[in-house]
Amino acid sequence: MKISVSRDGLLTQLGIVARAASTRSAVQTLAGVMFHADETGVELRATDMEMAIRVPLEASGERPGTVVLPARLLVEVVRSLASDKLVLEHRSAEDDVQVSAGSADFQLRVLPLDDFPRLPEAPSDERSVTLAARAFIETAERVARSASRDETRPHLTGVLVSASGSELRMVATDSYRLSVKETGLERPIDAELEVNVPARALQELSRVASAAAGDIEIWHQANQVIFRVDGITLSSRLVEGRFPNYRQLLPESYEHELRVSRAEVLEVVRRIGLLAQKNSPLRLAFTEGAVEVSAQTPDIGRASESLPLPFKGEPLEVGFNAEFLRDGLESAEADELILKLISPLRPGLIEAGDGSGFTYLVMPIRLNV
Repeated sequence: MKISVSRDGLLTQLGIVARAASTRSAVQTLAGVMFHADETGVELRATDMEMAIRVPLEASGERPGTVVLPARLLVEVVRSLASDKLVLEHRSAEDDVQVSAGSADFQLRVLPLDDFPRLPEAPSDERSVTLAARAFIETAERVARSASRDETRPHLTGVLVSASGSELRMVATDSYRLSVKETGLERPIDAELEVNVPARALQELSRVASAAAGDIEIWHQANQVIFRVDGITLSSRLVEGRFPNYRQLLPESYEHELRVSRAEVLEVVRRIGLLAQKNSPLRLAFTEGAVEVSAQTPDIGRASESLPLPFKGEPLEVGFNAEFLRDGLESAEADELILKLISPLRPGLIEAGDGSGFTYLVMPIRLNV
């Protein structure tokens, strides 16, 4: 293999594909990036066996071939180069790739090619589900942070992605909070889709497709899902285990329903939440026409702030995890929110007040008097 490429172009594509390279596998090759050059062009590939990314590379190929180079080192080398014109040449006899840029010259040892796994391919004989990329990415960004990071509960580490007709829905929960986002589709789809996708894969997809203005194609086969957007292909294993029936978690009715300014409440929660450390709860004490938000952590200090709210009825004090409450307020995004409450030991609900289909359920923390 021998290719000529611009430094900036290579660095940009490496920045995308290298995120799929493994950082902790015993298989050395999985920490690498594959360069595959043939008559159709040059493609970069990386995988950690759970997720894989393939990106095209704009380069002029002088000789076809395939090599695997250590991802992290290659990124650092390319970033350090002063010249924008690079030549990468595989030297079989030396078992390395020579990287030349101006007067700078590197010889990087290749990783064993045979250890690099075959990546999932988008099936040519199956129809994909095609959605507007912007709608898909924005929906994923609203819910993904609610997925669990606890690998002992793998079925909760994913986002349930459903699409049919004119609706896209994504749901995530770690059992302490639940996010649901329903997005209307401008172009209805004929096919149906329901897959439990690892939250990490959707977050990486959001990063690589954040500026995408076109469509995203989705294929589901066996235990894999494949996404293609703007020439980039990301594939991922699906989460094993059954996603919980989230509808059963949503209370049928609430004692209090308040319309509040998201910006005002979020500001106070962020401020007072600074003192909710070491598992200390954020306290919300509701009285007629107001709420006092407070937090106290032993050996650190105490903070409180009052905010006018349209609350009526008997006083109510509820405790929440400060981070979880803040996440819900941030993810709602609407200017006005609907805050629904029942009692100190029942979950609270945040809904976007603009009808955008966002719902966030957060479990309370039992308060000690």
